[in-house]
Amino acid sequence: MNNNDVTGTLDTMIIGGGQAGLALGYYLKEQNRKFLILDENPRTGDAWRQRWDSLRVFTPAKYDGLPGAPFPADPLAFPTKDDVAGYLEGYAARFGLPVLHGARIERLWRDGDHFVATANGRRWEARSAVVATGCSQAPKVPGFATDLAPSIVQLHSSDYRNPGQLQEGPVLVVGLGNSGAEIGFEVCRTHPTIVAGKPGGEIPVKHGRTAARYFLPIVRFVGLHVLTLNTPIGRKAAPTFKAHAAPLIRTKSKDLAAAGVRLVPRVAGVENGLPVLADGTRLEVSNVIWCTGFKDDFGWIDPDLLDDGGLPRQERGVALDSPGLFFLGQEFMFAAASATLPGASRDARYLARRIPVSVSRESAASST
Repeated sequence: MNNNDVTGTLDTMIIGGGQAGLALGYYLKEQNRKFLILDENPRTGDAWRQRWDSLRVFTPAKYDGLPGAPFPADPLAFPTKDDVAGYLEGYAARFGLPVLHGARIERLWRDGDHFVATANGRRWEARSAVVATGCSQAPKVPGFATDLAPSIVQLHSSDYRNPGQLQEGPVLVVGLGNSGAEIGFEVCRTHPTIVAGKPGGEIPVKHGRTAARYFLPIVRFVGLHVLTLNTPIGRKAAPTFKAHAAPLIRTKSKDLAAAGVRLVPRVAGVENGLPVLADGTRLEVSNVIWCTGFKDDFGWIDPDLLDDGGLPRQERGVALDSPGLFFLGQEFMFAAASATLPGASRDARYLARRIPVSVSRESAASST
């Protein structure tokens, strides 16, 4: 289906054309729904293409496929970010999913029994709306970053591509989650490197093909079926999981130390234009890469559709106070794996069964 063929009031508009939005589109097309996927990027898969050059996913290819199309790679290999981007683009084409690119939604609101979204002077109406923009919406950087000396090159991990963006001199990587560990390990080959922060734990096995065969299936099962909002242990773990960095998976603290990376406490502020650690140490660095994660940004959604804190009030993606509004791809939306490729697919299947069919289609079906 060409997106130009989708006109009039939609059954559903999906805001976000990443893996979550595409997986939901697959299920809605199976149901013969009238829907449109609105993607802010120029091409399907660009959210992956725009990550740093050497990025590889942590899950083996056998777990990276979306519904209806296994990932076309060695099942125990770990695809690059460009492999994933190409797969998503091919997936949308293979199933004829109606994706409209360059549609960065500026506002979403309810008008009577419809939802309305606008972007670049265009307007779409639908009986249901799904926010599938994921959990990496707005880069998070501490306020004191603006106090760093202008001579210091600053990048957030979302803007980092490779060490060629950095100037000569030491690099400070702020944050010891997986992004900080991977980027720090890469830049230490060309620059003296310091990584600041404390990991949120470390997977106790070496990442690779052996882990993909024997250990990662266990991790996947736990992330999908044990750590969920349906289990006591999952409900207890959810707040901690959201508040702290995920355990280090591929690159561990010992790998960084062995590569010559200096591991230091967290960055607490800036003094005379230089970063200062929690122990009072001032660091003479030429570059800072902020691997400090992302924050939710729902400022484009009408406040009446959100809670008092500007966040979705939902249960497993179904908005509790706004019938017809859904969310998909959020961190721990239902399970620890909700923001991953396998988790997004499972959550999409669940939502597809709960998005109401339009009255006109129900009437047509009952008359046949």
